[in-house]
Amino acid sequence: MRILLTTALLLLANSASAENCAIDLQGNDMMKFDKATVTVSASCKTIVVKLTHSGKLPVTAMGHNVVISTTANLQPVAQDGMKAGAPLSYVMAGDKRVVAFTKLIGGGASTTVSFPGKALKAGGDYSFFCSFPGHWAIMKGKLIVQ
Repeated sequence: MRILLTTALLLLANSASAENCAIDLQGNDMMKFDKATVTVSASCKTIVVKLTHSGKLPVTAMGHNVVISTTANLQPVAQDGMKAGAPLSYVMAGDKRVVAFTKLIGGGASTTVSFPGKALKAGGDYSFFCSFPGHWAIMKGKLIVQ
């Protein structure tokens, strides 16, 4: 009976940790995310990104979003995003280098976006960043896909 219970608990623990399909980030008025690294499972059907802006400044002064791309494309996507402007959340419309992005939000707000898990490959080199002008250089992190 003890072996059966131990096996059941191990299976339950493994299934609970097998899929991490959510990215939960907070941005603040100091241009920082609360995490430098996030991890998701390659087996996720859908991945959900939630951003909460814990600051108080308005979107026009300290807006934040989350953009996911390959690390190699981070800088070019951010630079092109400046041309897109605030109405497009500083992401060029139809930019194929962008895996997903949230809308731009100000202090006290939150936003969520979901995208197909198959857009990411296990072991790929991905980053997340805020594309508000000037933020991407320091407001970024590593996305690990296992």
